[in-house]
Amino acid sequence: MSVNEMSHRGKAFLSIIQKAEADLRSLLNIPESYAVLFLQGGATSQFAAVPLNLCTTNANVVDYIVTGSWSDKAAKEAAKYCSPKVVWSGKGDKYTRIPSFDEVQQSPNAKYLHICANETIHGVEFKDEYPKPVNSDAVLVADMSSNFCSKPIDVSKFGIIYAGAQKNVGPSGVTIVIVRKDLVKNAQPITPVMLDYKTHVENKSLYNTPPCYNIYMCGLVFEDLLAQGGLGEVEKTNIKKAGILYEAIDKSGGFYKCPVEKSVRSLMNVPFTIAKPDLEGVFIEEAKKEKMVELKGHRSVGGMRASIYNAMPLAGVEKLVAFMKDFQQKHG
Repeated sequence: MSVNEMSHRGKAFLSIIQKAEADLRSLLNIPESYAVLFLQGGATSQFAAVPLNLCTTNANVVDYIVTGSWSDKAAKEAAKYCSPKVVWSGKGDKYTRIPSFDEVQQSPNAKYLHICANETIHGVEFKDEYPKPVNSDAVLVADMSSNFCSKPIDVSKFGIIYAGAQKNVGPSGVTIVIVRKDLVKNAQPITPVMLDYKTHVENKSLYNTPPCYNIYMCGLVFEDLLAQGGLGEVEKTNIKKAGILYEAIDKSGGFYKCPVEKSVRSLMNVPFTIAKPDLEGVFIEEAKKEKMVELKGHRSVGGMRASIYNAMPLAGVEKLVAFMKDFQQKHG
């Protein structure tokens, strides 16, 4: 029987979702004090779910570090349910850097501090260090949609991690939430049942019919990542892929440019431009002829963007780099 035909409460599917959770726990070394949820609605739904579950009233203060479009959207959504304060914004620098932690003026009474671990559009990424809330009762919350399972992380540093699956661990339609169990209490009364963490923890992600096939696919990806040797090995490959691409940009003599500060360049999303902007359209069209697609930058940024998630093999990045060098020789 296909997973598409299985009852989500039947033994066959229960074994699938339980194994998927167990393998994810192994990959990230998730403590037992955290619940793992397989939800729906994308990371965007969590922009509302986080404040609804962690704040009791609209007056509760929460802090947001805004490093790009996604953290900006998260902060704006939170304003419907609490009182968010943008404690640092990279907008003035066109979202090309991440702050040093002493630049962030946190609120002493904030309920949580929110970050986007990797900004997909702008290509900035928090590396191995993450800011710590100054309020000892507050927690760090991270949107990890676009670098989830791309490297090892210390889950215990976070109160909540959430991620859309579609970048690194499965097809779109699954949203993974890792939440510390002591934070799963009473959500605000206005919280829709599908955004209430308590509902999903108590029902083991099976309150209603979940995206069964998508969860099955995620489980296969978790198996594969474990078979590769775990996230430490995955990270090594990702560092190598990003390294050769950034090197090609930096050694192009200014023909190609990456606007992001080197210390916070994303391993997943590499934005770049050409010194002669009129060549960018030519670049994208010629790349298509070589079967390299989706290189056009986001409409809000322009230029090009190479997204080199886990599933992109090293050979794919090497082909792009070879094309870039050839293009420069022809048009430089």
